Amino acid sequence: MSARIFEAMSDGRFQTPDWNCRCALGKQGVIPADKKREGDNKSPLGDWPIRFVFYRPDRESVPQTDIPSAPLTPMDGWCDDVKAGSAYNRHVLLPFPHSCERLWREDHVYDFIIVLGHNDSPAIPGRGSAIFMHLKRGEYEGTEGCVALARDDLLRVLAEAKAGDIVRISS
Repeated sequence: MSARIFEAMSDGRFQTPDWNCRCALGKQGVIPADKKREGDNKSPLGDWPIRFVFYRPDRESVPQTDIPSAPLTPMDGWCDDVKAGSAYNRHVLLPFPHSCERLWREDHVYDFIIVLGHNDSPAIPGRGSAIFMHLKRGEYEGTEGCVALARDDLLRVLAEAKAGDIVRISS
């Protein structure tokens, strides 16, 4: 069976073969993956395999999904430091000696995180880290480079997706 494709388009549409909804992408739009740079606030164009799911156990139940998942803890981070060597664009535990994004947040954006396989095989420092699918802010405010959906839509993706399915970011 071939991978299912979930497509996030730069015009704010998110679609599958069976349904569609709204989404948000990078604050500065989209960019070819080979031009993606750390901190540019652009979503990388391309097909990114779904790798893993994190969820906030104090706020949410274990999601119904076939994708491997784990509860977040306050000690979870994601390395975004280009000088961190092999830790760049990887899950890390806090405290961590390099710059990293804290995944346990006060807002609800990371109550669910779908880790996408952008720049991870191997990770090239500076080509972008922490490209996730997560919950939207406000009325679909732009992201730092991720794909953001409403909670019910993200839960529907989780219920339908399998590990290795694809999130396509397109213009």
